[in-house]
Amino acid sequence: MSAGLKIAIIEDDPAIAHIYRFKLEHEGYVVRVAHNAKDGLQLVQAFIPDLLLLDLRMPGMGGDEMLERLRSTEWGSNIRVIILTNISKDEAPAGLRLLNVDRYIVKAHHTPNQVLQIINDVMGN
Repeated sequence: MSAGLKIAIIEDDPAIAHIYRFKLEHEGYVVRVAHNAKDGLQLVQAFIPDLLLLDLRMPGMGGDEMLERLRSTEWGSNIRVIILTNISKDEAPAGLRLLNVDRYIVKAHHTPNQVLQIINDVMGN
């Protein structure tokens, strides 16, 4: 069951973040949101989620840089990560493959229900 599992959403578009937060909380996940990578790193360190939904294109620091910094820490090295972005896999930063990502989802190609199913699969629900 998803009850009590924690998910952090790092997404610069408040409307998209709200959609996923609402959907995931309805399923019993505990959700926290940050709207940029700098705040996202602080959120993840304080919240220590079971899963991170991470956008790549954000103002300031990109999601790939945030993930690289996260992976270099003891507290962030093993957090499960799903990239949720509108950048195609072909356009994704090359180093992303080395950063232990569980799934790569292109937002425009998946409905929120499909993303929820992928999250549940990754989390073993």
